[in-house]
Amino acid sequence: MSPSVVSKPAPQPPHDQFEGLDLGIVGVGIAYPPHKVGPDALETIAKRHYPESKALKKVLGINHYTGIATRSTFGDVDHPLVNQANAPNISDLCDLFLTEGVSLSVQACKKAIEEWGGTADDITHVVATTCTNSANPGFDHHVVKELEVRHSVEKVLLHGVGCSGGLAALRTAANLALGASFQKRPARILVMACEISSVLVRSELDSIVEEEEIRIGPVLFSDCASALVLSNGIQEEASENEPVYELLGWKHDMLHNTEDDLGFSVHPLGWKVILSARVPELAAAAVPAVFADLLKSLPALKDKSPTAYDWALHPGGSLILSGVEESMNITKEHTRASWDIYKNHGNSSSATIFSVMDQLRKMGEGKEYVVGCAFGPGIAIEMCMLKRRMDALGTPDSGEAELMSETLD
Repeated sequence: MSPSVVSKPAPQPPHDQFEGLDLGIVGVGIAYPPHKVGPDALETIAKRHYPESKALKKVLGINHYTGIATRSTFGDVDHPLVNQANAPNISDLCDLFLTEGVSLSVQACKKAIEEWGGTADDITHVVATTCTNSANPGFDHHVVKELEVRHSVEKVLLHGVGCSGGLAALRTAANLALGASFQKRPARILVMACEISSVLVRSELDSIVEEEEIRIGPVLFSDCASALVLSNGIQEEASENEPVYELLGWKHDMLHNTEDDLGFSVHPLGWKVILSARVPELAAAAVPAVFADLLKSLPALKDKSPTAYDWALHPGGSLILSGVEESMNITKEHTRASWDIYKNHGNSSSATIFSVMDQLRKMGEGKEYVVGCAFGPGIAIEMCMLKRRMDALGTPDSGEAELMSETLD
């Protein structure tokens, strides 16, 4: 039986379910680490620590044709953790995450809070996600502590959702905000995602050489923290800014029998990426039905053509981006922010989608409505509809403006 969207339909909500939600993304913050590495970095590390093998030669060849110019990483090619005798173990990786990852997350959260115009004391809930750390208490505990958020804040930490984690966290936050609205209480929800993936390179190279496996995780993944603040608009203060995006609706779905196609398996040396060759085709084939279901829940949106919207698509890889473009009959212009982030930073798993949303508003006026879409283990599909505030356009980050035109070539 071929994989397909789960066939047993859930009870259908009334078509006006998402009308009048009054949910707004009022601040967005992105923090990339200071280093960027090009394709040559992987080849340097491989030659330093591993013998030649057929699988390694194949992976190093793929490495130069991913479409990624640079990947953002917390350390450069000479960092001690990726140059020790053996690959770092999961304890080493946890220690690193709780320093570098927490610091990066604090930076992203401060940016989001500053744009929102509120304070840490005003935050009512925190929803966080990561797939590159499993500490207890979670990394969100340490971030909240550094931000000096009040102790009674309600926290949720999502795990097991991989690259779809950013939108899964936003969906979770939205439902919490609606619950607060039902109780006529304010909700200012800090949503954060953080991934430190680059240090898994040695573990992945171990498997490539020892098991002669073609594994493409080391050529794609990078490091990032991202955050946003979601508001339900109740008891707004004068200092709070208007939403950057309104959140109009969302959909979550799963594909049957695809658990072995996309995942992130725990291992003594961290985590191992599972990414089968079927993923681009499976993802592209699933998007049209989920998009149609999303539009059914939003009858006020009269234009049903995918080309009427900009697309903040998680850049899981060039074949995923181009496959969705083909299945939805959209172009690189619609997905320009996804390509830009992919080319200049790589795939930072769950943290990437907020970065794409942030970059999109810095790339000119574009479409008023934006489809957010990401894929995660399972295979899970997360999709949402956003409405842009057209006068809230930003400026491209320093050093990226000149690369934007090249991204669309």
